[in-house]
Amino acid sequence: MNVHEHHLGSKTVLITGGASGIGYGIGEYLGKQGHCIVVADINIEAAKQAANNFTSMGINSHAILLNVTDTAAINTLPASLGDLHIDVLINNAGIQHVSKIEDFPADKFRLLIDVMLTGPALLTKALLPRMRANNYGRIINVGSIHSVIASPYKSAYVAAKHGLVGFAKTIALETGDANITINNLCPAYVKTPLVEKQIGAQAQENDMTEEEVVEKIFLQPMPKKAFIEVEELAASAAFLMADTAKNITAQNIVLDGGWTAR
Repeated sequence: MNVHEHHLGSKTVLITGGASGIGYGIGEYLGKQGHCIVVADINIEAAKQAANNFTSMGINSHAILLNVTDTAAINTLPASLGDLHIDVLINNAGIQHVSKIEDFPADKFRLLIDVMLTGPALLTKALLPRMRANNYGRIINVGSIHSVIASPYKSAYVAAKHGLVGFAKTIALETGDANITINNLCPAYVKTPLVEKQIGAQAQENDMTEEEVVEKIFLQPMPKKAFIEVEELAASAAFLMADTAKNITAQNIVLDGGWTAR
């Protein structure tokens, strides 16, 4: 462990949607840096499996069942965590629905906003008092390139991810008196099992090879022509947790291979 990491000390990090994909990758990375990881997921079996994996790597970890749309569960979260005081909240849980607005089911639209905007807001509300008491807190939202630009047929997702930008700005103003920051990590496409599945589906849909789909659909707008790796997001989160990032707040850290430079 280097001096810099030692200075930060071990923090307790709660990651929503932590059992798979981006959340899991961030948990593994921060866990290996010596932080305690609380895997919160709507699938408790998957969360337990993830925590077991982490434990076998020597990571101090816990699994909890959490549906981020369940207001009552969020309200009782600090009490149910007992002695685990959350220093870092990573709002990662996400879902997607692709449809033109005319065909977009109303309940689906509400669900996406609930999971990716209202959930993070209510979790922030629940966990902020303890962060204030400790005079340390980091709220890191896993936004998206779609926090700053749009794609057709993803109106709910884009609206939710854009919403996080306004939310972070507001909470930054409300937490200016404490060592608390709130920021958004905004990656272009990240190589996760979810995206792998999309590639296969798009290939069939468009009668293309998977290579063509990757090149022409996914990476076409990116000068760097590469998927973002989970480790890049995790390292960005680690950077935001440091004391040296205490004045970085209300920012979008955009990892997009140059996409938005166009």
